[in-house]
Amino acid sequence: MRIVVLVGLPGSGKSTYLAQLGVTGLSSDAIRGLLADDETDQTIHDRVFQALRYLLRQRLAIGRSATYIDATNLTVEERRPYIGIGKSYGCDVEAVFFDVPLEVCRARNARRHRVVPEDAMAKMSAKLAPPDIDEGFSRVTAIPGREP
Repeated sequence: MRIVVLVGLPGSGKSTYLAQLGVTGLSSDAIRGLLADDETDQTIHDRVFQALRYLLRQRLAIGRSATYIDATNLTVEERRPYIGIGKSYGCDVEAVFFDVPLEVCRARNARRHRVVPEDAMAKMSAKLAPPDIDEGFSRVTAIPGREP
């Protein structure tokens, strides 16, 4: 079994990547929608990620071969729980880093139906720490940015 943690700014291509693979990830936005009827509701952040980790554990318990975590996962601290869960279930935990410039993400974001505010994009960009094998990932794959 393996866990694949997607890492990248809004608009970097994480959900598009999963769609191209033909898989459904555990999406923090989708869970926000399920819990609060609003994919943008940031007031329930802790509950969203508690639910996401619960669903991950359930998928591992029933033996799903791969689970993709579709959230920004910008910092080491945000990624750490998935590595811990993976180790407790004997999984490989990989990271896929969407190395896309902020300007490209901004351009894509402007064309989305659910636009992330500019100040939020800037704050997220400032705290983005690319994933590293030293965090405990079995592999880190970088997907370079493309034009908007």
